[in-house]
Amino acid sequence: MIFANHAHVFPEDIKPVGSIDNLKRLMDDCGIDKCVCFAPFPDRFEESSRTDTPNEWLAKAIKNDPDLYGFGTVDFTKDLRDEVDRIADFGFKGIKMHPPYQEFDIDGEDAFKVYERAEELGLFISFHCGMHWHRLKGVRPILYDEVGWFFPKLRFSLEHLGGYHFFNESLAVMCNNSRGDVHPRVFAGWTSVSDRDGKDEWTLTNEQLETIVFQTDDESSIFGLDFPFKDADYINYEIERYRSLNISDEAKINTLGGTLKKVLGV
Repeated sequence: MIFANHAHVFPEDIKPVGSIDNLKRLMDDCGIDKCVCFAPFPDRFEESSRTDTPNEWLAKAIKNDPDLYGFGTVDFTKDLRDEVDRIADFGFKGIKMHPPYQEFDIDGEDAFKVYERAEELGLFISFHCGMHWHRLKGVRPILYDEVGWFFPKLRFSLEHLGGYHFFNESLAVMCNNSRGDVHPRVFAGWTSVSDRDGKDEWTLTNEQLETIVFQTDDESSIFGLDFPFKDADYINYEIERYRSLNISDEAKINTLGGTLKKVLGV
């Protein structure tokens, strides 16, 4: 079974290509059985005439689909503990956070309020990890070590694992947080890291992917789609690439769904 993380989904009136129907078609084309869907960030709804919130929309949209699991997003203009509580009340398994896009510092006071409540409620966090055309000072991947240090029971993934520019920093965070009662708790998000079209800002080589497994363990990596920004051809290429890596069969099975299933308890 392939259980994928990291699908950005949208109402059709906001981003038709990112509709849930299109996600389901891509899952069929790629042999993906289950998937985690991220609610849109609040600004996408503010730009539209919709009266619901992104989390409300996602909860309703996937309510009767046994193959889709929701992650909420946080509106930083509102009470942050209440925002996290509502995410849990919707039955979502986690939170998607994007420091550069949402313009918050990884180790900032507001972000720490979110981490604290997520840790208390047992919610998983998928972080964007790497550059994204925003000031790097407050969003460098090394700052995720502060998250691991102050919230030792919080489990989270570093999506893209820093990409081409910050791979070593991100791997250092994983290795530095490999001890303690909750392990593994910092996961590598194998999302949009293809080498298919040469080296772009997100590319990781086969050697780097193998190094993640060798320096951490067979249960610390999670496959992600980055739907709708990556198409079926791209994703099928990556699935076959991961299956060809010089890592154990157990690591391949876990990366393509076993770890995510265990982490989310589904």
